[in-house]
Amino acid sequence: MCIVFAAYQSHPNYKLIIAANRDEFYKRPTKDAHFWDDEPNLLAGRDLEQMGTWMGISKKGRFAALTNFRNPKNMDPNRKSRGHIVRNFLAGEDSPKDFLNELQKEREQYQGFNILLGDTQSFYYYSNVENKIKQLQPGIYGLSNHLLDTPWPKVEKGKKQLETLISTRHSIEEEDLFRLLSDAEPAPKDQLPATGVASDLEEKLSSIFIKTPDYGTRCSTILTISHNDEVHFTERTFPIKKDRHFQFFIQK
Repeated sequence: MCIVFAAYQSHPNYKLIIAANRDEFYKRPTKDAHFWDDEPNLLAGRDLEQMGTWMGISKKGRFAALTNFRNPKNMDPNRKSRGHIVRNFLAGEDSPKDFLNELQKEREQYQGFNILLGDTQSFYYYSNVENKIKQLQPGIYGLSNHLLDTPWPKVEKGKKQLETLISTRHSIEEEDLFRLLSDAEPAPKDQLPATGVASDLEEKLSSIFIKTPDYGTRCSTILTISHNDEVHFTERTFPIKKDRHFQFFIQK
């Protein structure tokens, strides 16, 4: 998952709204969103290479979304797969804070990551690069491949669009959120971040929706949780456009 926009306790109808894109190499094998056979309460897509996931929710209302922290100078293929972090939280029983306390102890076992996670009572952010557990207050957040709310152009653009939507719409339409996630306009060259990759690649990665010959946005996902605990989860996959929609009430 390479960009996540979240509105937490900021709309009269929804506890949480998440709109996110997963960017990955096209050749990496992936299974579309589904309730897992080995974890029947867990709804998520699945990376078939490492068997983890980038974003999901459980029937108990535990949710999480993860992005990589881009630092090409600190790549170690021998470290643990970051996708297991999301899977472990969704399938677990620890509170979000307790889970992050344990994850913090193991932070050096993973390459750089950011994670947004929570349940029906709380919402947290943690990065093993910054190494600070933060309980988030009601508001609008944007997360890409740096720290939470780092003002990259695409992060600022998406947050502004999400804020406009929730301030003007009594009911959020998924297509409006998918339209936000489909923005393929790169940032102006004089506003590109400097993350250690070549400038032409930096430009290609600077849009909300990414498309290169071998890497890009593989899916867009919309998650909403209403104040009466009704969950809607829609995943739209690419390059062949296909939607999978799930609806359920959180188990008490």
